[in-house]
Amino acid sequence: MSKISETDLILNPDGSVYHLSLLPKNISDTIITVGDPSRVYAVSQYFDEVEFEMNKREFITHVGKYKGKRITVISTGIGTDNIEIFFTELDALVNIDLKTREPKSRKKKLKIIRIGTSGALQEDIPLGTHLASDYAIGLDNLMNFYDLPMDDLETGLSHDIQKKTGLPFMPYAVRGSVSLREQIGSDMMKGNTVTCPGFYAPQGRELRLPIRFPKLLEDLNYYHKGDFWLTNFEMETAGYYAMGRLLGHEVLSVNAIIANRIKNKFSKDPNKVVESLIKKVLERV
Repeated sequence: MSKISETDLILNPDGSVYHLSLLPKNISDTIITVGDPSRVYAVSQYFDEVEFEMNKREFITHVGKYKGKRITVISTGIGTDNIEIFFTELDALVNIDLKTREPKSRKKKLKIIRIGTSGALQEDIPLGTHLASDYAIGLDNLMNFYDLPMDDLETGLSHDIQKKTGLPFMPYAVRGSVSLREQIGSDMMKGNTVTCPGFYAPQGRELRLPIRFPKLLEDLNYYHKGDFWLTNFEMETAGYYAMGRLLGHEVLSVNAIIANRIKNKFSKDPNKVVESLIKKVLERV
C-alpha cells in the first residue's frame, strides 16, 4: 500500500488530524454527534466523568463514560461539507496508521449516532416527535465527488425525485444502519429525511430574495413512491449515511422534530424535545 501524502492527510505538529485535532486515543468506538457546539455540553453533562476535551473551530469533542460505557460526543457544525471533513478524519484515526501514513489492513467499524433537529414535511407529524431516519435523500452535491454505490430502490428514488421536483440535478438516496435503528430508534417514528444544502432557498424559505423552486416544499410534501414518503428535512443526514456506507461504519440519524413546515408551526420549547432525545440515546447506546 502506498503512503498517503502530507497534503492529502494533513496532520498537526502533535500528530493529530488537521481539523478535529484528535489522536487515535482521544475517541471511543461509539460516537454521538451534534451540529451545535453548545449541544456537546448538553450531552456530556450526563457523563459519569469527562476524561478528555478538545475545542477546535466548530469541532468540539468530549470523551467520557456514561454508566461505565466510554462514549465520545463531537459537534460538526452545519452542512454536509463539514460531515465529509468529520467522517474522513474520524475514519483516519481508526483505519490509517498516522505514523506510517498507510491504511491499516484490518478495518475498524465505528457506531455513529447523530442527534439533530429537523422540520417535518408532513402535516400529521406532531412537534416533539423523535424520528429515526431510515433513508436519506441528498439534495447537496457531495456525492458528485465520490462513487456512492446505490441499490435499485435508491437509484429509482433518486431519478423519480428529480423528475417530480424538476431539480436540474439528480439527488442521491442512501439507507442508514438498520441494526442501529433497531437498537436506538425501535420505538421512534421511522422516516425518510431530505438533506438540503442550505437553510433558506433549498428548504423553500423566501425572505428578500426570490427563490428558484417556490413549489419545492409542496413537491416534497406530496412526493411518494408506493408507501415511501418524505417525512422531514435538515442539512446533514444524507452526508452521514453516504460517508458511512463508503467508509464502512454503522450510522444512524435521530431527529427532534421542532418545526412543522406544512402547518407553519414551531416548537414552544425545542430544548426540551432535544434534551429528552439525548437522554433516550444515551440509555440505548
